[in-house]
Amino acid sequence: MSDDRAERIAEFIRPLRVEPGSKVKLGRDFDPRYKAGLKKRDGVELLRSGVELLDEYQDRLAAQDTYGVLLCLQALDAGGKDGTIRHVMSGVNPQGVRVSSFKVPSAEELDHDYLWRYAQRLPTRGEIAIFNRSHYEEVLVVRVHPENLVRQKLPDDVRGPGIWQRRYREINDWERYLTDNGFKVVKIFLNLSKEEQRTRFLKRIDLPEKNWKFSAADVRERRHWNEYQRAFSEMLSATSTRWAPWYVVPADRKWFARICTAAVLAHTLVDIDPRYPDVGEEARGDLLAAKRDLEREAPAGAPADPYASRHPESGR
Repeated sequence: MSDDRAERIAEFIRPLRVEPGSKVKLGRDFDPRYKAGLKKRDGVELLRSGVELLDEYQDRLAAQDTYGVLLCLQALDAGGKDGTIRHVMSGVNPQGVRVSSFKVPSAEELDHDYLWRYAQRLPTRGEIAIFNRSHYEEVLVVRVHPENLVRQKLPDDVRGPGIWQRRYREINDWERYLTDNGFKVVKIFLNLSKEEQRTRFLKRIDLPEKNWKFSAADVRERRHWNEYQRAFSEMLSATSTRWAPWYVVPADRKWFARICTAAVLAHTLVDIDPRYPDVGEEARGDLLAAKRDLEREAPAGAPADPYASRHPESGR
């Protein structure tokens, strides 16, 4: 990719990045309706370009088989996680992407440490893994509903006031371990306003085809809006690191949230800059021998190498 194109992507997502060490207050620092001066009609082409770029770099990532990418998506209910995944990953090879959704932990998961179930779903090298909700639920939902700590069977002496700071440190260390081993961690918070959430809930209730998306539990969680805003603000402040920064994506406009998510993920892949492997001289000799055999099999009148006739620029 040209340096100019890479710089344009970096510039576009820069206002969304949570600077490591900064103190975040969501309502003050990030506007859910921000759209960078774009119009929706411009967004279709931008998203298409972003998806094409992801397709190209995902192919290189899989071929190189050295790095993996973990995309963590966090949002409140109706924040648009499912739609973002569907649109942003619409043009990439599904063999190279795995999506995991984390809901209420099972009895088996509760018998392990709180990061265990997330570690089971990490990407392999050459793969993009998407966490629809992630290990950050352990400092969000569990913090707003501390009764969940009892279900996690923690010893009494570790459930004290310092547990959240300790979990921030443990998560930062875990993500540093992953990045040190070639697994890039991309973290996106879809920042939805309270009014837009209300509107989306009403739509889910009013439209029969969307009824299945709505749960009475969504309204119960909405009553904890302020608690969640504080928990998100503190989480962003404590866990946006140099090796795994957070990006706060404005989510009131779905089309803009999708563009931003594609841009953040593309920026990560461009930064990795995966390359197709060089097969080496010995393997290249085997390829040339195989090519000669295949060319000898060409039917009478057919080009020996039909690919070269279609793609003369290939030089083969």
